[in-house]
Amino acid sequence: MENLSEKISDSELEVMRVLWEAGDALPVTEIRQALQERKGWEATTVKTLIQRLLGKGAVSQEKRKVFYYSPLVSEQEYNDWAANDLVRRLFRGSAKELVVTLVKSEGLSAQDIDELRALFKVEE
Repeated sequence: MENLSEKISDSELEVMRVLWEAGDALPVTEIRQALQERKGWEATTVKTLIQRLLGKGAVSQEKRKVFYYSPLVSEQEYNDWAANDLVRRLFRGSAKELVVTLVKSEGLSAQDIDELRALFKVEE
């Protein structure tokens, strides 16, 4: 995932979330149904997003009676990549600057800060 050449779009991420939540390969009909309920998306939209994800190497396709799709990237792998990409792009590679921004903008609660302190103490 570190070498993901093309970023997964927000819409494509919705497809990935359906697959991650399922924990198993899904046919396009189940993916489409989930996204119809969540987002109101039409079948053609879902099929287009799946094709893009296939092209990016984020999902695999297996022919059974119908095509089934599985994520090739775990949710944790994607989250790690996305967090690092965010830090690199917006904070010039400084995770510290991200945290400073969150603290100053009140994006972290006192409880969040206490939990981070405890985490850092454990890792020392």
